[in-house]
Amino acid sequence: MPVHNDISGRQALITGASGGIGAACARDLFAQGTSLALTYSANKAPVDQLADELRTSSPDILVANAGYGKRTSDNLDIDIEEWDYTINVNLRASFILTKLAVAHMKEKNWGRIVYISSIAAGGTSINGCHYSASKAGVQGLSKNLAIKLAKNGITCNDVAPAMITGTGMIPDEEFLKGTPGDVKNIPVGRAGTTQECANVVTMLCKTGYMTGQSILISGGLK
Repeated sequence: MPVHNDISGRQALITGASGGIGAACARDLFAQGTSLALTYSANKAPVDQLADELRTSSPDILVANAGYGKRTSDNLDIDIEEWDYTINVNLRASFILTKLAVAHMKEKNWGRIVYISSIAAGGTSINGCHYSASKAGVQGLSKNLAIKLAKNGITCNDVAPAMITGTGMIPDEEFLKGTPGDVKNIPVGRAGTTQECANVVTMLCKTGYMTGQSILISGGLK
């Protein structure tokens, strides 16, 4: 069976690409010769607009990076509106975009889907339980689809960053002081970078023999 791992000339759709991990992924995949379709927001209107666009476009690679998380000290302070918004942005939007992108991928018998989940899916989080639940859902979505879509040449994996600075949620290491993600709790002694996340995303896009995996980028933090 021939192996097709060259992504040059493929079209990559990256959500949440205005900065942070999304922008780093865009730079890396562009350097690999992919053409890019980028979105910059995670709220409902742009997702609906993107869904319309996807019906006529043809992404070979989907990097579902757009996300939302609100830091909270007490889970009982999370209201229903905040819960629903977090689930909609982090999980529902990923499902909608996947559903639309997979139709094209099946036609080509080739596709790469990479979700940006989080260490929070396992419980370790500086955000609330709603964020952890949404990211655990993303991991479940990825693992289920990996099994169902493998026969179509489509891989599904998720990258689970821990404390990554230079993002909308974690601007710098100072922000982490006094939290479970404080750098003094990280074995390698520092926070991660957006480029380190992009390195793993690019590897997954170029590796058709890896699917159904969740890759933790945490510097040893559990």
